[in-house]
Amino acid sequence: MAVHRDHGGQVSTGEAGTQWGRLTSRRAGVSTKGAMEPAAGPVLYQKLALWDPSLGSEEEEEETETLELVIPNSWSPQDSLRRKVDRLTGAWARLVAALLLLAVGLSLAARQLHARGDPTGSPGSGAAPPSGHSHTPGVYHRGATISPAATCSHLGRELLAAGGNVVDAGVGAALCLAVVHPHATGLGATFWGLFHNGTSGRSTALTSGPARTLAPGLGLPSALQTLHLLHTHFGRLPWPQLLAGPSTLAQEGFLVDMALAGALAAQGTEGLCPLLCHSDGTPLGPGARATNPSLAAVLHRAALAPTPDLAGEALLRPLLRDLGLQAPSVGPTPSLEPALQLAVPQGVLSTTRSPSAGPELLAMLQAALHSGRPPPDLCLPLPQTPVTPVGSVLATIDSSGSVLLLISSLNSSFGSGHLSPSTGVLLSDLVAAPAASAWACPLVLHSSLDDTDADVLGLVASGAPDVARVTTRALLGHLAGPQNQAQHWQHQGPTQNTSICGQGILLQVAAHAEHAHVSSIPSGCCTFQGF
Repeated sequence: MAVHRDHGGQVSTGEAGTQWGRLTSRRAGVSTKGAMEPAAGPVLYQKLALWDPSLGSEEEEEETETLELVIPNSWSPQDSLRRKVDRLTGAWARLVAALLLLAVGLSLAARQLHARGDPTGSPGSGAAPPSGHSHTPGVYHRGATISPAATCSHLGRELLAAGGNVVDAGVGAALCLAVVHPHATGLGATFWGLFHNGTSGRSTALTSGPARTLAPGLGLPSALQTLHLLHTHFGRLPWPQLLAGPSTLAQEGFLVDMALAGALAAQGTEGLCPLLCHSDGTPLGPGARATNPSLAAVLHRAALAPTPDLAGEALLRPLLRDLGLQAPSVGPTPSLEPALQLAVPQGVLSTTRSPSAGPELLAMLQAALHSGRPPPDLCLPLPQTPVTPVGSVLATIDSSGSVLLLISSLNSSFGSGHLSPSTGVLLSDLVAAPAASAWACPLVLHSSLDDTDADVLGLVASGAPDVARVTTRALLGHLAGPQNQAQHWQHQGPTQNTSICGQGILLQVAAHAEHAHVSSIPSGCCTFQGF
């Protein structure tokens, strides 16, 4: 697989670095200086210009010409009265000039601050752009992140605003979710992903590799290796910078949200204390503060690892000591490969390869799109399945059309329920090989393979018994919009269905007309933040 890289090296965040970077560099001991460069350079993106110094040059030149015209020559030979008038006129002219220059400076400063993003980072917020027009929630000029946790969506946005790309934002948000949503994902989870490069038009699938076990019922963790591999090939910011925010959350504490509190109430606390319990053994409720210093130490060690394998060793070694096990003969084998694609009249569909549900998804879509008949009811009751995998999804997008979709799962709520005391990690019980990844099929629709400026739509679902049917229904709903797709995007964006067969969640992201669109179904399940 040919991977396009930016041979210009990594980009420094400089003064535009976020509060996450400053806070965690100081408190968590993770330094972004002197970080070892990844084995492969990042891809070429259409870079987000934070500030162009030429913005004010024309105004300043015009201003200088104006001043030369209005300031009289007070030293010209004139009579006494005229000299007094000239001096008074010159003083006023200098005052007006100073005020005009101050106005120009303030205008440039305002533009630069706007380009860096709204520092308040309120959920779903987006300040009006310099052109003066505003957008509905979920529409942004530069880029956005959407995830089930507001803290992690904010972290993804901050990484974008610091000069990172969608891979940086997605990896940082995924590691954040590993801290604040241990019931659904974590460093013990299995990851699948789909990255679409808006510059090259290429789509790349990410897989954790075959499911392997450490012991009966305990999955071999592969999250750190998988995410580090993705960042090595496509990220822009230094690897340690992505782990700084999650490490600080684990060390200094995070607030339990409704999703985690609900999972704790349903699961009970057996095996989860003292991490997620009060001193009396009762589960933490919404708004309680939880800390995980052992996990913070793992993230700190992983931040110093120059390769994916060494990042995984930061977790695996203390984990094996906890379990009293020997190192496995074969470790995780995450991979990046060209996405599975299907050409359809509306563009090109891309998804992940087997053993994910990607091939099933494309077959279902091909049959529906080429039949010429209305699609069958995709929400008919499904046969009973032993368990619906519990998982987590997130998506990041920029206005140039670059998209990252990530989905992860521990299989059961809180995975195996085995908490490693030395690492603060819950291991997965996702160990059945053939059907283990039927819950994963992220999808990207690129409306033209030859035109990199064409519209891009990304869909990723989680928590439903059959995500392929859910994703098929969502895409067909989008394509069934008005014939004038430009009008459809302008007024509606992605499809606005209110349910996905009664359960689970679906994230939708899109790039259209140099804007990034994000939404979720149901609408209140996830938080989006952009700039």
